Amino acid sequence: MEKTDFNALELETGRELLPIGSVVEIGLVQQALMIYGRKQEQENNENKVWDYVACPYPQGHIGQDTNVFFNHSQIEKLVFKGLETKGETALRSKLERMFSGQK
Repeated sequence: MEKTDFNALELETGRELLPIGSVVEIGLVQQALMIYGRKQEQENNENKVWDYVACPYPQGHIGQDTNVFFNHSQIEKLVFKGLETKGETALRSKLERMFSGQK
């Protein structure tokens, strides 16, 4: 399967989490992925918190076996950046503070 290229955007080198709905490519998966969750625990991987959980794009969430868990550092290409509202930005900041040990 060929990788997707929808006029890919450059990924900012910062550590800031991407918004829900962002579409990315990572090296381990041959298909674009749509982020639908952040700071997620994988059911069978105790105490491991991943930056993202995503599903295949354009198919969407088909079932538990198609969930892809990965970290920000694994993203090779940002294909589409999800919607950023004030609420999204506030939640993202809160998640980043919670998981960096800040309050």
